[in-house]
Amino acid sequence: MPQRASISFVFAVVLIDMLGFGIVIPVLPQRIMDLGHMPVDSAAVYAGWLGAGYAAMQFVFAPIVGNLSDRFGRRPVLLASLLGFGIDYAMMGFAPTLAWLIAGRVIAGATGASYSAAYAYLADITPPEKRAASFGLMGMAFGFGFIVGPAIGGLLGTIGPRVPFYAAAGLAFTNFLVGLVVLRESLAPEHRRPFDPARANAFAALKALKGQSATVLWLIAALGVWQLAHIVYPSIWSYFAIEAYGFDQRQIGLALAVVGISSALVQGLGLRWVAPHLGERVAVMLGVVAFAASAVLYAVAASIPMIYFAIVVGGLQGFIQPSIAALNSRAVDAASQGELQGATQSIGSIAAIVGPPLYAGVFARFSGPRAAPHFPAMPLIVAAGFALLALALFLWGARKLPRQAEARAF
Repeated sequence: MPQRASISFVFAVVLIDMLGFGIVIPVLPQRIMDLGHMPVDSAAVYAGWLGAGYAAMQFVFAPIVGNLSDRFGRRPVLLASLLGFGIDYAMMGFAPTLAWLIAGRVIAGATGASYSAAYAYLADITPPEKRAASFGLMGMAFGFGFIVGPAIGGLLGTIGPRVPFYAAAGLAFTNFLVGLVVLRESLAPEHRRPFDPARANAFAALKALKGQSATVLWLIAALGVWQLAHIVYPSIWSYFAIEAYGFDQRQIGLALAVVGISSALVQGLGLRWVAPHLGERVAVMLGVVAFAASAVLYAVAASIPMIYFAIVVGGLQGFIQPSIAALNSRAVDAASQGELQGATQSIGSIAAIVGPPLYAGVFARFSGPRAAPHFPAMPLIVAAGFALLALALFLWGARKLPRQAEARAF
């Protein structure tokens, strides 16, 4: 019972966090366009660099925070992250200029370790053979956040452009206060290790983790390239929908809600069957094929039903992240889970540095009145290529694991 309660609270932490994130997605493009007095293609480029700055901060701080969580526990890391996100959203809401948006993202990037800490928390309290399903619950929380968050954001945006940001800040601060009272530490004192500044960077962490398993670096690389593919959606999808389909804020919010429903069903329910019966390797392959297929469907979609069909097909990509993360978490010991998640997040942040400006640049090249040819779906096609590369890295690394290491019937 205590374990189930802990899992439920971590689920709630991520869910509320993603509600806040989802609320601002439909209105962020218009917020940038209004503050910067710029068209949608220019706003997409600016948003790309804004995301890159956030990721650069995570690259520096994620290994530090991960190592700190191995030393002091997961609880203080999670609480600091929630507080940082609340400050970020509040600054974005009050922002009189684009410079304020940049400052807010810097703060969130420095403290934005809630996801890696949450993964480490679940690894602490979940048996190795059940981690894919537990990590799938994290994805389910992401999905539910996208079900409700964007829809709320689209509606709140009709009241005022700043209102969604204030609502997101309120959620984050509430989450922080509840966590102060409810959240219990998951890392036992005997599993903690001293904080070593020399190991508190991505490269040193990777070197230390490699000593435990030959497959760790391959799987971290696969996760990093997969994140480079997946980041096309938060980076560019709203702008793509405006350009390709003429969507407004309400339509963007509803479409992202369907994305959330698909993701929640796949990760919360589908993964609980696929992982134990077919194994993580098959789950990852199914997810990558679905991701590539959805990119093609978006490119050729000529009707609203076809757009939503592409969204549903793309939902199967939810198999990818939890499956790779579960295999990797079983490759290192209990005292290194925070270091593993910090290193993984740090490598993923490289993708987040490169991805947003890359996709924004591709989008700007193939969108707008001067585009030749006009093909706003090109960023999605590029992302599909990265997904196939991630699959190749994963399969190469996973071959070093014995088949019995995969999750089988719980």
